[in-house]
Amino acid sequence: MSLLLIESPTLALERAEVDALVARIHPAVTDGDAEVVEARVTADLKRLFIVVETPHAAEAASESLRAALAAADVEVEDVAPVRLVGADLDEVRAAAAQGPRYLVEWDLPEDLTMEAYLERKKAKSPLYAEVPEVAFRRTYVREDLDKCLCFYDAPCVEDVERAREVVSAPVDRLHELA
Repeated sequence: MSLLLIESPTLALERAEVDALVARIHPAVTDGDAEVVEARVTADLKRLFIVVETPHAAEAASESLRAALAAADVEVEDVAPVRLVGADLDEVRAAAAQGPRYLVEWDLPEDLTMEAYLERKKAKSPLYAEVPEVAFRRTYVREDLDKCLCFYDAPCVEDVERAREVVSAPVDRLHELA
């Protein structure tokens, strides 16, 4: 089993356009033996983040997904294998309807290893308790360690930023989600 992150610009001006884009994506993904785990769009409707699960090896699945999405007239910026941290797939699927409110992208340092990242995550995650108004939901860390995507529920952006400070994790891009 592999998890893949698909990033796509939407070029949408209205939510209906994003919904139409997602409607084109679903069959393209499922025809390739994959399943959409979650699809999140930024509040400004400009970027779409889709996580899919596939029974195939990541590299082969990535290429076939790119081809299927191109055939469905979906612009793909990137497809990358990811690892889910802080939740399991059943939890993500169960919470799919609610969805997190914020997404933080962190461009990881070049010298970071996966082992060091996971150790750091384990050590720092309990510190979120210092910011009880913020609920950390999950992270998708790219297997190439280019970046990670961290999902949160919080009343406002400032609370998410404070939570990131508490765990000593930078914010390279912060998106409110629609």
